[in-house]
Amino acid sequence: MNVVCKFFLIFVLAALFSCSHHYIPQTGDLVFQDLDCGSLCDAIEKVTTGIEGKNFSHIGIITVEKNKAYVLEAIGPGVIKTPFDSFLQRSNKVIAGRVKEPYRPLIPQAIERSLSLLTKPYDDGFDINNQKYYCSELVYYSYLDTLGKPLFQLNPMTFIDPDTRKTFPAWTTYFQSLNMPTPEGQPGLNPGGISRSPVIDIVYRFY
Repeated sequence: MNVVCKFFLIFVLAALFSCSHHYIPQTGDLVFQDLDCGSLCDAIEKVTTGIEGKNFSHIGIITVEKNKAYVLEAIGPGVIKTPFDSFLQRSNKVIAGRVKEPYRPLIPQAIERSLSLLTKPYDDGFDINNQKYYCSELVYYSYLDTLGKPLFQLNPMTFIDPDTRKTFPAWTTYFQSLNMPTPEGQPGLNPGGISRSPVIDIVYRFY
């Protein structure tokens, strides 16, 4: 085999390898993101480690419309639909998870429910019952089955630094600014915990 043929073969194999590892978004996929947003994100990540030891402070749901991928997410202004490429520009520290086969019949309803919640306000107080939504809460309510049973489980929330056994100063300041007590022990969920759920497979890593 001459040098030109060898080079061509290597080029083809490299192209095939690259394509086989390219992420193709599917409706219903969950995308986990490390936002690097400062002390609050650091506190979220410290109390719950994500899958493979990764740190995640945000999560959204993929919807593909006319061959274009979007992320349904609760962030900042509330529940919004963000182009996937814009989502990655915010931070490319992202992994994608896919709901396992037995649970995929829930996807159409999950997307319909997420879309129905667009423009709902962001849940600053992390209250699971107040008709506002934080990122993981949006995923929780979207993936309820027809009987209202959740695919992702609630657990007692904690805002306590495991090293000091005291509430993170950033959370103390945050909840004081809202004039509300820290909701320690109240039911909730976060991106790191969802990323370790047994009902999803990790299908791509952007790291």
